[in-house]
Order: sequence, then C-alpha cells, then structure tokens
Amino acid sequence: MYLPKHFEISDLDEISRFISHVRAADLVTVSSTGLPIATLMPCVWDRSNVGQSHYGSLVMHMARANPQWKSIDLGALGLAIVHGSQAYVSPSNYEGKITDHKVVPTWNYQSVHLSGTVEVSEDVELLRQIVIGLTDFHESDRTTPWSAREADPKYFEAQLRGIVAVILHVTKIEAKYKLSQNRSTSDRERVVADLASSKHSGDHEIAAEMTKGL
Repeated sequence: MYLPKHFEISDLDEISRFISHVRAADLVTVSSTGLPIATLMPCVWDRSNVGQSHYGSLVMHMARANPQWKSIDLGALGLAIVHGSQAYVSPSNYEGKITDHKVVPTWNYQSVHLSGTVEVSEDVELLRQIVIGLTDFHESDRTTPWSAREADPKYFEAQLRGIVAVILHVTKIEAKYKLSQNRSTSDRERVVADLASSKHSGDHEIAAEMTKGL
C-alpha cells in the first residue's frame, strides 16, 4: 500500500472499529500458476492472540465450489483488503481555486490491508464455530438476533459440507484514511459540506469520518 505519513493509521483499536464496521474483506491469493485470485467474504478479526509480530486472525469461510481455496498451498501468503466508503473531491472546494488555481480533483477513501499466511481447513467442528461466530457477530445489532442454533440441524450440517474455513494469520497491517488531512482546515470544512449535501451515500460517510478530524 502506498502510505504517506499524513494518511497513515496505526491505532489498532481504530483499525478494529473500521473492520468491524465494514465486516467483509477481499482475500487475494496467488495460484501455483502465478494467477492472482480474489474472493469477497464476510469476516471477523480475532485479536485474542495478538503478539509482538502477530496481529491475530481474520476468520472467514468460502464456498467449497470456489476453486480459490484449492490453489492455496500450506503457508501461502495472502492479502485481505477491507474497503471503506469512497468519495470524489472537487477542486471547487479549495481556496486555491480562486487564488493560484493550483488545484486538481482527488479521491478520498478508507482502506485497510491485512497480510499474512493463509490457513484452509475442512474441519467440520472448526467450520461450525466459525459460522456460529460470524452469524452472532453480524446479528448482534439486530433487535431480534437470529442464531445459527435455530436452523434445522440436518440442514445446517449439510450447509457446512458446502464450505471450507479460511483463516488469515495476520503479520502485517497497513491502514490508510485519505481524508484531506493534507489540506487546510477551511478547505476540509468546505469538502465536508459539499460531500454532506451529495446524493451519494458513500460521500456522506466520508464527510462524517472527515468531521471527526476537524
């Protein structure tokens, strides 16, 4: 990840908040033929075993019919990309538009890259734990949460046979919030106002994130 200092995020709690908000990641691996493969999967970042050079595990599951998991060798490296909202920023928001005209459009966004080794498992008990854990996490903010324990047992077991566990053991984290931190306060305020009035929902989320830094 290209990571200028003024856009870098290093607070693990903030990164965890971001990943918990997005709740899914593109897992990128490379096959034995050198072909990059990616799959978007719901995920939970398990930080219970964070150490000096280990940042926990990103827990996911993949359809058994997906050929990507079969191309992942033991100890293979992987990259999980967690995308946040994005927004086009017009140079019309900048004071320089009137003064020196040295302005250009840009793109604001939030993104986290988690790198490490990928583990694939067909263990049914592990899969059961992963599915229940993911479901509980994603249902937690609902008024009446549904539990995987409510599913018909035979149907649930059959569904488990259709997936494999995928765990990224994270050894490197790169987090970037490109939110106009390199602009003046007045420029940023104008960008926030512009994005907040946009018809695009992603623009509203970037405006809200920018407001936190003002």
